[in-house]
Amino acid sequence: MTALLTRPYWYLRHGQTDWNARNLSQGRTDIPLNTVGLSQAVAAGSAIANHWDHLELPITQIVSSPLGRARKTAEMTADIIHKKTGIKLPIELDDGLKEVCFGVEEAQPMGPWYDDWIAGTFTPENGEPFAVLSNRVAEAVNRSMCKAQNGTVLIVAHGGIFRALRHLMGLKANVRLANAQPMCARPPENGGKAWELHALPLG
Repeated sequence: MTALLTRPYWYLRHGQTDWNARNLSQGRTDIPLNTVGLSQAVAAGSAIANHWDHLELPITQIVSSPLGRARKTAEMTADIIHKKTGIKLPIELDDGLKEVCFGVEEAQPMGPWYDDWIAGTFTPENGEPFAVLSNRVAEAVNRSMCKAQNGTVLIVAHGGIFRALRHLMGLKANVRLANAQPMCARPPENGGKAWELHALPLG
């Protein structure tokens, strides 16, 4: 299993889709942002831009999942940051950040099987095991961190990806991240073991 580099990063889950609103598992199904999701992407960009001069971890690179809902969120976030700060952040896509494949569970209501999937005792038919997901996410995020050079990367991806990241950071994995909520992740300091997550205030 690839370990996550102990470097800070920013994370942003894509804005809302109609399937999110209906509590359906999306996985690799490429559902676009709905009107709420588009507004959320603008709000996320505005939140980052409004705190730009006070960010303890300055963002120098955006790396996004290539799925449309994440890519559109990344593009809109970057556009708002550019308009408000004059800084144009580069965006790269990484296939390793694609949402987990949920197989036959895609388009189905989110069920009680997530804990078993994370524990490795259940994987949906034609789906991706959690251990496989975690390994590819670690590799993709490590690549993304390195692209930021002297700054910090903003990763724009999915809820399942963040569950894998929470697992890799030694945190409870099955916690749902709100759509379009910018999140700062800091590695342990001074011999500590726990990563710290801080949500950037919206509005």
